[in-house]
Amino acid sequence: MKTTLKIFTIGLLAASLFSACSKSNNTESETNYITVKGSDTMVHLASSWAESYMSKHPDTDISVTGGGSGTGIAALLNGTTDICIASRSIKDKEVKLAEEKGIQPTEIVTSRDGIAVVVNPGNPVDVLTIEQIGKIYIGAYTNWNQLGGPDNKIVVLSRESSSGTYVFFQKRVMNSRDYTEDALLMPSTSAIIQSVSQDKWAVGYVGLGYAFGAKDKVKMLQVKESADAAAIIPSVATVQSGEYAIARPLHFYISGTPSGTVKSMVDFVLSEEGQKIVLETGYVPVN
Repeated sequence: MKTTLKIFTIGLLAASLFSACSKSNNTESETNYITVKGSDTMVHLASSWAESYMSKHPDTDISVTGGGSGTGIAALLNGTTDICIASRSIKDKEVKLAEEKGIQPTEIVTSRDGIAVVVNPGNPVDVLTIEQIGKIYIGAYTNWNQLGGPDNKIVVLSRESSSGTYVFFQKRVMNSRDYTEDALLMPSTSAIIQSVSQDKWAVGYVGLGYAFGAKDKVKMLQVKESADAAAIIPSVATVQSGEYAIARPLHFYISGTPSGTVKSMVDFVLSEEGQKIVLETGYVPVN
């Protein structure tokens, strides 16, 4: 009889614990939680959006992580992120893979960005053409004296191939040619900023927001579309006007039609308040 009572008591305890766990899980499922992953260029901007959104929706948690546009798109296709942030357009092979998985990626242009070519403040070179920058990155120019500078080897810094900035820069500036084998591939935009600030003869490319944030640690080069064109410094105004040549849209990619908290977040990003954050963080609004 005692044995039977003991078993029954344990059974009640287990049922009670199961009920408590179920309630806990239900409570968690009622909390709005979304993940945002991808472009390192957009991480700071996306974090600013998330912080502002969560301050107005305290029942919502938003996780923002980088890793590159390719990483974000892969996460979207694998179902491990709700929103992919990408500084490049989705590739045909990624669209095909999405179709195979029954996913329909929806593209939303959230803002625009200029890509600043940066050197150390101690480098006397101030202006380069797009052609000259491209030749640096394919390895045709290896010394600053080939560009009107001193006799010092050019230290070429690039993002890794998973970066949307890497892909865009290769297409826009290098005419889709291969990067020089001497290019040092950096894991993040902040790593490029740090390296350029410490190496007098290094050159790198970074999103406009990062260049502004670095202040006097790096110098943004003026860029000429051609040898006869005007030299243009990257800025919000010159990107918005189309004068600055190395610029691109920044995207959200989601699976299917946005709904629920994801839709609410998208609406916020495209709202007047969301676009004001774009401007405040050094990017260019689309609205």
